[in-house]
Amino acid sequence: MAERVRNMTEGSPVRLLVGFALPLMAGNVFQQLYTVVDTAVVGRGVGVGALAAIGAADWFNWMVLSVVQGFTQGFSILMAQYFGAKDERELSRSAGASVTITAVSAVVILAASQLLAAPVMRLLNTPEDIMGQAMLYLRIVFGGIPVIAAYNLLAAILRALGDSKTPLYAMIVASLVNVALDLLFVMGFHWGVAGAAIATVLAQVLSGLYCYRAVRKLTVLKIRREDLRPAREMVLHLLGLGSPVAMQNGIISVGGMVVQRVINRYGMLFIAGFTATNKLYGILEIAATSYGYAVTSYVGQNLGAKQIKRIRSGMRWATVIALATSAVIAVSMIFFGDRFLGLFIGADQAGAGESLGIAYHYLFIMSLCLPILYMLHIYRSALMGLGDTVVPMISGFAELVMRVGTALVLPMFMGQEGIFYAEVAAWTGAAVLLVSAYYVRMRRYRTA
Repeated sequence: MAERVRNMTEGSPVRLLVGFALPLMAGNVFQQLYTVVDTAVVGRGVGVGALAAIGAADWFNWMVLSVVQGFTQGFSILMAQYFGAKDERELSRSAGASVTITAVSAVVILAASQLLAAPVMRLLNTPEDIMGQAMLYLRIVFGGIPVIAAYNLLAAILRALGDSKTPLYAMIVASLVNVALDLLFVMGFHWGVAGAAIATVLAQVLSGLYCYRAVRKLTVLKIRREDLRPAREMVLHLLGLGSPVAMQNGIISVGGMVVQRVINRYGMLFIAGFTATNKLYGILEIAATSYGYAVTSYVGQNLGAKQIKRIRSGMRWATVIALATSAVIAVSMIFFGDRFLGLFIGADQAGAGESLGIAYHYLFIMSLCLPILYMLHIYRSALMGLGDTVVPMISGFAELVMRVGTALVLPMFMGQEGIFYAEVAAWTGAAVLLVSAYYVRMRRYRTA
């Protein structure tokens, strides 16, 4: 397996950003494939109740896993900067320290998630008729946290060095295996939501092993034994970058869980419809997250190389590309979204028509406002590449306030219709803050 590291301090910013993002998009397509298959197999093969159970667990599940991802994403910022500065020794030291911190945090998060799962699900007013299935799903997925942490760190190391293709290939392998195991465990063995959860964890094991093999072959990365026992200042530096990102994800999730609590008041059919659309949310966001990773690596490497003009040029192009992409996806979902939603809920099931109507209405509103989400990702990622993870964390508070405020207030005047606007309000509040903060921060480099 040849090295695929990429120096983003030279060459066309457009070519570099798109070339870096496209493999990530393809990888995310495959990741969403097995998310969609999980949901479709459970929803159509087990029933609307099982679909609602997974939906009720979604936000707490996302909170725990996104905290793990947040730490590793923060750690990759420092690695990208050292790689851009061509400082291989500090690159290796930061990677070794990241391994140690990730291992310790994975154990802590695993224990905490298992202890808190039942109290949190009760706090969210999860209906009793789906509580058992939701808890079973969470117990199994949370058991795979060490594996998920390992994959996220290894993929973060590769992306920091400009390699977006290896995580793509890892995700393709994992997705194909996950689809096969879903069909086997759920449809063949009739293991229900447990089968879907087991398939997801086993797929993550494969993707982690694939990335590990690639990292071991990197010649620019020479982690020594002493690098795994990092100095205090290195630990603090990495935690200073990773903790705000993890906290930002956690804060966003808290807002999502408050919304979930409101949604749970409206019963199983409403939960199932909301869940179906939330499973398509990943497809709406695929290009946004991919461009975001590209921007973080691009900005981080060019900051390390003191190429400030390239940062400005790259961000102009990233904005244009992101807005154009969001428009294409939005139009596609408005015209064809109902067909996608039909994958999750069989038309012959009781209450299917009501759930599908709820799902499409929610999808239509999010699609219209999709450019706002793309600006959020681009400018949050640019700030992170500049080494600022504090403002993105504060943007998480903005999302929390807007999401919770909208979910609690609008339904008082609009009924359940008001809940559909909580997500869009959260995007808007965060995007305004992040775009403003980016331009304020770039004034420091005016003379560059």
